[in-house]
Amino acid sequence: MKKALYAIIVLLTLSGCKPHLDIQGEISIPELEGKMLYLRVYEDGDLQAIDSTSIIHGKFQFSGPAVDSTVMAFLFLDEQSLMPLVVDHHPITITLNEQERKVEGSVLNDSLHAFIQRKNILDQQLAELPRKESRMILEGFDHQEILMQLNQEAAVLGAQGETLVMRFIKDNMDNVLAPGVFMIITSALPYPMLNPQIEELEALGSPRFLNDPYVHDFLRMAHENMEKMEE
Repeated sequence: MKKALYAIIVLLTLSGCKPHLDIQGEISIPELEGKMLYLRVYEDGDLQAIDSTSIIHGKFQFSGPAVDSTVMAFLFLDEQSLMPLVVDHHPITITLNEQERKVEGSVLNDSLHAFIQRKNILDQQLAELPRKESRMILEGFDHQEILMQLNQEAAVLGAQGETLVMRFIKDNMDNVLAPGVFMIITSALPYPMLNPQIEELEALGSPRFLNDPYVHDFLRMAHENMEKMEE
């Protein structure tokens, strides 16, 4: 009788122990002390918060109910998106400072972080071109020659960035990284639309990629918008 009662107590205890998020973070930016952070995922046509926390003494922790599967999430400071990350059953560590935004804790996060680093380098080189133009003008170069050179450099960097993004999405069609990065790049568009790159991804997309809620919604709205424009 005692053994049976003990077994029931153990089962009740285990059934009440639901898994929780294990996301620890550190922010070495003093002006963010006390600010609220939100962890958001794409649900019901929008980014919905699944947990929130505040920054206390430069540290924060998400420990709400765990997600049911591996998902791409986004860390927000109020309404400002700070960075994407992959949330699963692994413990995650986030580091934020003036020089770096890093997520550690799984192979998918490592892959995402490496991609973001490479993309940031190309974006920084593009952002440097106007300053390079000013320096070349001060050094006495002909302005038409400057524009020709910098336009060529911008075209090369733009092509490298596009190739990097397309290759990364194609290589990750069967995990959450491809839809997540697709969401990031298409969020910069004024509205859902089709372009050669998006059409290529739609044509080559795996069933998992095309059935992702965000990808599915975006492509549906993009086709609807294109049909309206043609009318």
